[in-house]
Amino acid sequence: MSHTVSAPDDIIYAVDEIPGKTESFFAGLQHVLASFVGIITPTLVIGGILGLGSEIPYLISMALFVSGVGTIIQAKRVGSIGAGLICVQGTSFAFLGTILATGFTVKATGGTNEKVLGTIFAVCFLAAIVEILISFFIEKLEKIIKPVVTGVVITTIGIYLIKVGMTDIGGGQWLLTNMPEKFASASNLIVGFSVVALVVLLNASKNQWIRLTAVVVAMLVGWLMAIMLGISEFKMGEFDLVAIPLPFKYGFNIDFGALIAFGFLYLITAIESTGDITANCAVSKLPVKGPSYLARIRGGILGDGVNSMIAAAFNTFPNTTFSQNNGVIQLTGVASRHIGLWIGCILAILGLFPVIGAVLQNIPKPVLGGATLVMFGTVAAAGVKILASEKINRRSLLIIAVSLGLGLGVSFVPELFVNAPKLVTAIFGSAVTVSGITAIIMTLVLPENYSASTDQLK
Repeated sequence: MSHTVSAPDDIIYAVDEIPGKTESFFAGLQHVLASFVGIITPTLVIGGILGLGSEIPYLISMALFVSGVGTIIQAKRVGSIGAGLICVQGTSFAFLGTILATGFTVKATGGTNEKVLGTIFAVCFLAAIVEILISFFIEKLEKIIKPVVTGVVITTIGIYLIKVGMTDIGGGQWLLTNMPEKFASASNLIVGFSVVALVVLLNASKNQWIRLTAVVVAMLVGWLMAIMLGISEFKMGEFDLVAIPLPFKYGFNIDFGALIAFGFLYLITAIESTGDITANCAVSKLPVKGPSYLARIRGGILGDGVNSMIAAAFNTFPNTTFSQNNGVIQLTGVASRHIGLWIGCILAILGLFPVIGAVLQNIPKPVLGGATLVMFGTVAAAGVKILASEKINRRSLLIIAVSLGLGLGVSFVPELFVNAPKLVTAIFGSAVTVSGITAIIMTLVLPENYSASTDQLK
C-alpha cells in the first residue's frame, strides 16, 4: 500500500553514497517497518484459506528470507540483474487469486498440502521465465499493454481480493464453512472494522512516521482489542528453532493450465514494477528517461523475475517491487542503494526464525481482514486511477466493460467452467486472467479509430 509523504528539499545520501552504520541500520529498519506487513500478509491469507496449518510458520520465514535476498540483489545489482536502487522485494498480491484457485484445484483431486505447495511453487518457478524474457523487450511491451489493460487487470485483482478481506473480518473461511452461526459475530465485526477505521485515521495524521507505520500500529491495536473481547486464541504449535531454506522442499508438480495463467500475471507485474521503479528513480533524483533509466528498468524487471524464481525454489510466493518504500526515500532523503543491503540482511535474518511466523499465525482473522481490506481496496483504487488517467472514449469504455464483466463474472460464478476440460478451467477459472486476456485481445482487435474523438465522454 502506497503512502504520500513530503519530500525533503535535497537528497541527503545519493544512490551510490555510503551512509554510516548507525544511519544505515535505522534507515533500513524504517523500510522494513513500512513493508513488513505487505511481505507476510499474502502468506497468511493463502495459508489460512488453503488450510496449510503447521506449514505456515515455515512459509512466513521463507517469505521474509527471500524478500531479504531479493532486496539485496536489486540494490547490489549482480551483473545486469537488479535496478541498483532501494527496490524492496516482497510477496506480490497480484498472484493471490490464481494461487488460491490452483490450490483448490489440487485439493479437489485429493492432493495433500505438500502436493498443493509443490504444484504452486513449481508453476511459479517456470512461469517466472516470462518476466525474465519481458525485461529484454520492456520498451516494445508498452505498445501492447496499454493503460486500459493494466488498469482493468489491477482493478480486477483488487475487487476479487476484497471478498477475502471481508470474509476474514467475519471470522474467516473456516468459520463460515464449519460454524456459520458464529460467523460475523458482533465481536468479530467490531474488531475488523475498528482496524479499518484506525488505518484511515492514522493515514490522516500529520505525523509522517505514523502514516508509514499505519497498518502495523492498527493491527497491533486490533489484536489487543481481540484479546480483550475474547476472540483471540494464542497457540504455538511445533516449529523448528531455525528455518533451513531447502530448495523445492515440497516437491515439483507441474500444472500446465496454471502455468499459462501465472505467465500472464508475470506480464502484468512487470508493467507494475516499471511504474514503481520509475517512481523510485524520480524520488532518488535520477533520470526518468534515457539509457541509464532504461538500464535500471531492464535490470529491475529482470531482478523481479530472477527473485520470483528464487522465491519459488525456496518455497515462497512470487516477489515484486514494493511501492510503499518510495515514500520512505522521500521522507528520509536517503536514496543510497547500500541501505538496500541492510534492509535485505534484516529481513533475511528475521526469516531464519520460524518463531516469528508461529506468532504471526495467531493474528485474529478479523484483524487480518481489516488490514487486508484496506490493502486490497488500495489495489483496486490504483487500477481505477490508471483507468481515470486515460480519456475514456467508446472504444476504451467497451474494453473496460467487457473485460471487467467477463473477469468478475467468472469470479462471481465459478461454476461456469465446471464441465469444461481441466486445462480450460485452469486458464479461464481466474478472474484476473480472463479480464486481462480479454482486454489485450480487444485492444489489438478494435481499431484505434473505432470511436471518433467527438464521442469522448466528458
